[in-house]
Amino acid sequence: MASSSKTSDVEAHYVVGASHPPARRIKLGNPGPLGLFSFASTTLILSLYNVNARGIDTPNVVVGMALFCGGLAQFLAGMWEFATGNTFGATAFTSYGAFWLSFATLFIPGSGIADAYAASADPAKETDAIAIYLTSWMIVTFLFFIGSLRKSVGLSVLFFSLTITFMLLAVADYQKNANIGKAGGGFGILTAFIAYYCGLAELLTDEDIFTIPLGKYPPKMA
Repeated sequence: MASSSKTSDVEAHYVVGASHPPARRIKLGNPGPLGLFSFASTTLILSLYNVNARGIDTPNVVVGMALFCGGLAQFLAGMWEFATGNTFGATAFTSYGAFWLSFATLFIPGSGIADAYAASADPAKETDAIAIYLTSWMIVTFLFFIGSLRKSVGLSVLFFSLTITFMLLAVADYQKNANIGKAGGGFGILTAFIAYYCGLAELLTDEDIFTIPLGKYPPKMA
């Protein structure tokens, strides 16, 4: 039988592939410090307002930070974590980026959210609605705490502290209790500095003058 002079699709694939070197994979940096610092800074500012630092009782200045730092920057960090294959970091940063964007929307007059409650028969229901909103984030944060238990001690402490923060702020709104709200603000300040520590631990590498530990869990038993 005479051999065919035509090249099969499979042969053509390998011929073309042989003449082109494999694409070089682009190495991505670690988006963790960006997400953690953005979260920490926005949380610190709002928490200081929650404890009435310098007599401030109107938190609207945090809107800009919530939109662009805690919101946009952290959301982007989450997208980049997906690219690095870190599902936990991607889910956490994207979720809290979305949280800050949604939180900022509450204070934007054009959103109509506050106006809707002001025009209702019982404007105080806005506080209950925010309490439910905070409760849902307490649940999400507790789930992240569970997921962090095999990651690092630093992240576990961060999510535990954040869970307590959301719980206290929610209870403060349910009970209309300003003192509980201040306690929530105090835990928020603690949470912010824990996030700063975790972010710095992620930022420093062996090339730097020193590194700080995040705390490793013992290997999982087989």
